[in-house]
This record gives sequence, C-alpha cells and structure tokens, in this order.
Amino acid sequence: MSMINPVVILAVAGGMAVLLLVVGLVISLRSERQSDYEARMQRYTSEMMDEEQIRQDEEMRKRALTDWMNQRMQRTSFGERISRELARADLKLKAGEYIALMVIAAVGTGFVAWFIGSQSLFLGLLGAVLGLFLPRFYVKRQQQARLHRFNEQLPDMLSLMVNGLRAGFSTVQAMESVSKELPPPICDEFRRVVQEMQLGVPMEKALANLVQRVPSDDLDMVITAINVQREVGGNLAEILDTISYTIRERVRVQGEIRVLTTQVAYSGRFLSLLPVLMLVAMYIMNRDYVMEFFSPDAGMCGYIAMGVSALLIIFGGVAMNKLSQIDY
Repeated sequence: MSMINPVVILAVAGGMAVLLLVVGLVISLRSERQSDYEARMQRYTSEMMDEEQIRQDEEMRKRALTDWMNQRMQRTSFGERISRELARADLKLKAGEYIALMVIAAVGTGFVAWFIGSQSLFLGLLGAVLGLFLPRFYVKRQQQARLHRFNEQLPDMLSLMVNGLRAGFSTVQAMESVSKELPPPICDEFRRVVQEMQLGVPMEKALANLVQRVPSDDLDMVITAINVQREVGGNLAEILDTISYTIRERVRVQGEIRVLTTQVAYSGRFLSLLPVLMLVAMYIMNRDYVMEFFSPDAGMCGYIAMGVSALLIIFGGVAMNKLSQIDY
C-alpha cells in the first residue's frame, strides 16, 4: 500500500479552506445585503404605516364631523327634505355632506368672483350667493334627467309586468323580473321595492315609498291601479296593458311638445340672464360707470331704475317660462 503524498493532502486541504472561505464571504455579503434590504423595507413600511395611520386618523376626524352634522340634520324637517331630494336625484350623499358641499361651493365661487372682480366685496358676495345655489341646481337637473329616463322606461316596465302576469307570475315576481331585466334607473327602484317587501314592509307602503322617490304622475297612476286591483280584484294584466298604451301615447305627445317649446324656453332663460351678465361684465370692466346709479348726485333715481329693471327681468322670465309650459 503506497503512502499518500503530503503535498497532495496539503493542496486538497488548502483548496477546501479557500472554498469554505469564498462560501463564507458570499453568505456574509448576502446576509448583509438582506439585512440592509430588510432594514430599508422595515423603515419604508414603518413610514407607510405611519402615513396610513395619519390618513386613517384624518378620515376618522372628518367622518366624526360629517356624522355629527348628519345626526343634527336628520333631527330636523329640513334635513329630511334634503335627504328626499338627494334620493330623487340618486346622489349618494347625506344631508350633512350636502350642506358642507354648499358651503364649500359658496366659499370657492365667492373667492373666484372676488379675485376676478379686482377684490370687489360686492362681486365676492354675489359669487358666494351663486355658489350657494349651484349644488341645488345640479340636484334639480339630476332629478329632472332621472325622472325623464324613468318615464321613458315605464311603458317597457308595464309590458314586462303584463307578460309576466299572463305567464302566471305574481305581482311581486313580476316586479322582481323588472328589477332584473330592465336598465337603470327603473330597475334600481323596483329592486328596492322588492327588497323592502322581503324585509316585511307591506306592498302599499313600499309602493308609496317608490312614489316619494320618483314623483311621476304616470307611476302614481300605475300604483293606484295596482292598489285598487288588490282591494277589489280584477284582471291586473288587462289594466296595466291599457295603462301602458295610454302612457306610450302621452310620452309621444310630450316628446313632440318638448321639441316645439324647447326653443322658447331657452330663449326666455337666455334673455332673462343677459341683462344680469351684461351688468356684471360692465361692473368688472368699468366700475365707475355702473356706480353712477348709486352716486349721491343720482339720488333715488339710480335705485329706482335698478329696481324697475330687476322687476321687468323677473316678470319677463316668468312670462316666457309660462309660455313654454303646456299642461297635458
């Protein structure tokens, strides 16, 4: 048996030592990088957690303020009226949030008018008053648009209910099919009616709540027919079919009348706003000229002229509005 050369043993041992040294260095460097990475991530996540905590605290303070305002508004008839108006416009706002939006709009519009009008307090107050009514104008516009879409979908809803009743559905099942088959906003309203009845609300009360949310004369006629049929009996499908034909004809006639009266309505609004806009523009461009109406030399003549002009503008706007409105 031959002896192993000591040089080979030393070479192998030295190679293994070098290999272990390299492995150790690599592992140590990776651990240091990992620790640096973890430290940076921990610092970053801690900062993110601090920012998230600050944001949550801020939201809680804002929520506490809005909740306090909502609780105060819900106890008054004014808050209930605002909630009903917001529900008719299908806006996901509470009464307190709506009041806060009005205040923000008034302050913002007043500041813009004050800045544009060369720091005029009069224009600032005028802009604040205008901004105070901007949310209300938007809510009214949304109500009218939603009511118009609802009335246009009402004949299709009646046709679907009639087909369901003739197929053997109950009234609740026919309403549920309406909530599933038709597009918004009519499907949302009937889905709410079905959910209220599933929670134990009587059908008459659920339908009365529907009329409060959607003040439509055609819908009121349909609900009256349903309530009368439940009390005295009769063929509800035939009744709704007749009402559907009547509503379709009314919608057609309303569309024709709207086409003929739209020009008159918008002309009246534009002519009513034109003197006011001209006065504001002249006040911005040449304030001294407009203030001649209120100078001591003019006396009461300037105030009388402004008052008579305001009355004529109001009467003209009302007259044009009445001409464009036709009862049908």
